[in-house]
Amino acid sequence: MDRKQFIKTSLSAVTGLTLLPHLAMRSTTSYTRDQLIGKGNPDLTGDTYLTTMHKETAASFQRMKAAAAKENIAIEVVSAYRSFERQKEIFERKYADFTSDGLAPLEAIKKIIEYSTIPGTSRHHWGTDLDLIDANGSPRPQSVLQAKHFHGDGPFCKLKEWLNENAAEFGFYEVYTNNAQRNGFKYEPWHMSYAPVSIPMLKAYRKLDIKAILQEEKIKGSDYFTDDFIATYRKENVLDINPKLL
Repeated sequence: MDRKQFIKTSLSAVTGLTLLPHLAMRSTTSYTRDQLIGKGNPDLTGDTYLTTMHKETAASFQRMKAAAAKENIAIEVVSAYRSFERQKEIFERKYADFTSDGLAPLEAIKKIIEYSTIPGTSRHHWGTDLDLIDANGSPRPQSVLQAKHFHGDGPFCKLKEWLNENAAEFGFYEVYTNNAQRNGFKYEPWHMSYAPVSIPMLKAYRKLDIKAILQEEKIKGSDYFTDDFIATYRKENVLDINPKLL
């Protein structure tokens, strides 16, 4: 390779890492079991339910929020980091409600996981995933996290269109896409994940013995988490996501 070609190739490589910094920071990071299941993470920043997230996620989110503001879109976080205990409260409350209404335990669990994760398996445990709406969307619905609000003439459709065009520039991707071939959690146009961190965290998470963890934590209903149930849940709810996040 001559000197001119060498310089050109080197500059291309540097430019690529500048545009895609996550390529340079993915390989050597390791994560503890507690980090991966929402029981503490030294990389978190923020002091409220709506501001706590992974520090790299937070930095990129602020850049994305500023860019959207130039288009009169006020990105608002309605859910960020969620601890194991908080997810356990949500899951067990729904489990109690559904079973008291007459559903069999396994049917109650299947109903819950249409939208809510089993504690210890939520992507929100990582601080990389955010539920987003447009604070400028009007009229603001009472229940903001419904897909219909992000399409047609919904109050958050402008945000959805902007994210479709621009979110990837900041490292964010929709997790549970509107793909008829996808299984697991239902479509969530509000749920975005910061790929440079969530991809390596998912890679590490896949090595955990989920069934053992859930039974060890004595989650209500965990007696019904059979090997077959966990295998299906892992395949459909954990891994059947936007391929760009695998």
